[in-house]
Amino acid sequence: MAKRGGFPGGMPGNMNNLMKQAQRMQRQMEENQKELETKEFTAAAGGGAVEVTVTGKKEIVKVKLSEEVVDPEDVEMLEDLIVAATNEALRKAEEAGAEVMNKMAGGLGLGGGFPF
Repeated sequence: MAKRGGFPGGMPGNMNNLMKQAQRMQRQMEENQKELETKEFTAAAGGGAVEVTVTGKKEIVKVKLSEEVVDPEDVEMLEDLIVAATNEALRKAEEAGAEVMNKMAGGLGLGGGFPF
């Protein structure tokens, strides 16, 4: 009786190819992650009165304020604008990260099942 698809003599060709593909994808994901971390995402609030820039690592690297928005009588409004601009910049960074992951997942060919 012939052996069918067993592992005793080593991995079958399909499994070996799958492992190589997984390693390649892991390298691509690491490269894409590094590239994403170097990108900057900027968002504004209050009609551009407050501008915040974050990196793909989700670190704030810049806050720009227009002089007219700095009102000692209304600090709360300035705080709200900074929060709004920061959240929007972080959302943009998150979307870019999700887009990279979606592209990588699309390359798996797992939509209708496994390719073997």
